[in-house]
Amino acid sequence: MPPSTMRAVLLTGHGGYDKLDYRTDHPVPQPLATEVVIRVSAAGVNNTDINTRIGWYSKNENASEDAGWGGSALQLPRIQGADVCGEIVAVGQGVDTARIGERIIVEPSLHEAAGEPLDTPWYFGSECDGGFAEYTKVAARYAHKIETELSDIELASLPCSYSTAENLMTRASVGPQDIVLVTGASGGVGSAAVQLAKARGATVIAQTQSTKAAQLLAIGADRCIDRSDNLVATMGQNSVTVVIDLVAGSTFPQLLEVLKPRGRYAVSGAIGGPIVELDVRTLYLKDLSFFGGTIIDAAVFPNLVKRIESGDIKPLVAQTFALKDIEQAQEAFLRKAHIGKIVLRVKQS
Repeated sequence: MPPSTMRAVLLTGHGGYDKLDYRTDHPVPQPLATEVVIRVSAAGVNNTDINTRIGWYSKNENASEDAGWGGSALQLPRIQGADVCGEIVAVGQGVDTARIGERIIVEPSLHEAAGEPLDTPWYFGSECDGGFAEYTKVAARYAHKIETELSDIELASLPCSYSTAENLMTRASVGPQDIVLVTGASGGVGSAAVQLAKARGATVIAQTQSTKAAQLLAIGADRCIDRSDNLVATMGQNSVTVVIDLVAGSTFPQLLEVLKPRGRYAVSGAIGGPIVELDVRTLYLKDLSFFGGTIIDAAVFPNLVKRIESGDIKPLVAQTFALKDIEQAQEAFLRKAHIGKIVLRVKQS
C-alpha cells in the first residue's frame, strides 16, 4: 500500500518560480471507485506547465480568473505534470485488482472525472492533479498498460507530445501522399510530429535552427529549413499539402502561402506569439482547412501505444532532473537549446 504522505511540487499561484512549492509531506491521493493510484516513476516537462504557471492562457489582466486550459480559473494549489510513466499500486472498488502492478502511461486528455462524464474535457495536471509527485490518480481507462523495453524516463517523454502530434496527424489526415512542413521541429511535439508523419509515409520538411538539423534528419526528416529563412523564398508558393504549426507568430502568413490549394493547417502551439495576421482571402480562395488540436480524439492514444510497442517511435530525451530540481528543469526548457524532451526523475532508487 502507498504511504500516507509523499513528495510533490505544488503550483500555488500564477507567477515566477516562487510559485513552485516542493513539499515532502503532501497527502497521497486515494482512489474513487473508477480510479487507480499510480506510483510515478518519471514525468515530462512541457510548455503547458510553464504557460499555466505564468498565466499565459489567460485573456484577462487577472490570470486567476481564466488561466486554465478551458478558459476557467485554475483550482490552486495544483500538482502539474501531464506526462507520466509509472506503476498502478492501488485501485478503487470498481476496478479489477489484477491491474495492480501494471506498468502504465497516462493519457492526458480526460473526458471523465470522479466517475462522471465531463462537459468540458480536462487536461491531466491542469484541471486535476498530475504527475509532479510520487503518487497520482486517474480514471482507470486513462492508465494505459504498456509493454516495451523503453525505460521509464523514455516513456515519460511520450504521452503529451506524441499524443498531441498524433492527434494533429489524425485531424489533418496525413498520409503517404502528403508533403508535411513541421515548424518548431526540434521541440517535444515537433520532433514527435516529424517521426509520426514519417511513420505515415509522408515526406517531411522540418523547420528548426540549422545547428539542430542533423538530429532531425536522423529521426526521419527529409529536409530541414532554418527557422530564420523566408519560407516562400526558400520553398516556393504552393509547395506543401500540410502544415503542422507549433510556432505561429509573425511568420504565420508564410505558412498559408506555401500550402497548396486545399491544403490543411493544424496547430497546437504558439511559441512565436498567439496573435497572427490572417488574410481571409488566402483562406477561402485556396480552400484551406484549419484544425486546432488540444483535446485528443478517442482513438489517438491507443494508436500511440501500439506505435510505441511496435517500435515506430524513437524517444528523444535531452536532459533529466530530480523532482526537487523542477526550477532548473524549467530554466533548461526555456533556453530551447535541447532537442526532444526534458524529464523529471520522480521515483527514488
